[in-house]
Amino acid sequence: MALRIDILTLFPEIFFGPFDSSIIGRARKNGLVEINAVNVRDFTHDKHGTVDDTPYGGGPGMLMKPEPLFEAVRSLKTERSKVILTGPRGRKFNQSAARSIAAQEEHLIIICGHYEGVDERVRQALADWEFSIGDYILTSGNLAAMVMTDAIVRLLPGVLGDDKSGDDESFEESGLLEYPQYTRPPVFEGMEVPHVLLSGSHGDVAQWRKAQSWNETVRQRPDLI
Repeated sequence: MALRIDILTLFPEIFFGPFDSSIIGRARKNGLVEINAVNVRDFTHDKHGTVDDTPYGGGPGMLMKPEPLFEAVRSLKTERSKVILTGPRGRKFNQSAARSIAAQEEHLIIICGHYEGVDERVRQALADWEFSIGDYILTSGNLAAMVMTDAIVRLLPGVLGDDKSGDDESFEESGLLEYPQYTRPPVFEGMEVPHVLLSGSHGDVAQWRKAQSWNETVRQRPDLI
């Protein structure tokens, strides 16, 4: 069964473009994943399509109201659905989470936060997981939803063509960054491909790649060690 992803957003038009192109576009065309952008305003019942209001207790900005989000989620949810809320308070989304979701889930509902966030009751009663894609603030959860969707979908069987393509990458089993890679020509503007990669020795290449992964991680992301 193909993974289905329903993204609840105030701006559904921005998703198609990114999801109509390249690897994700091909996966959708080939029936490996179904992605829907659902307009939260369709679940309002006043003539203005009101989805936000001022926070109790005062403060700047507006919060997304609970009623449209509850109604939207309930209209889509089944026993096998998992609901993801995007937001800076969530745990950091990473490769391990993407791989686990791709392997286990059949239906995702992603709630894109907007404005100053969502009413806390959405987090308490609807969300199975809350994820952040980094320690910074975005104008909405739309880009976070795109990033998570891309990371998950590319790990679905058949999406990359060769399913092993996703195994030997940064943040996978070793926890290290990926080693440097080269292609033709062997010399470009005086910069040479490391000789070991031209040697034909699989053992030497594997050893070099392992060492390079370690060195790159120490240099760029020592926090991963």
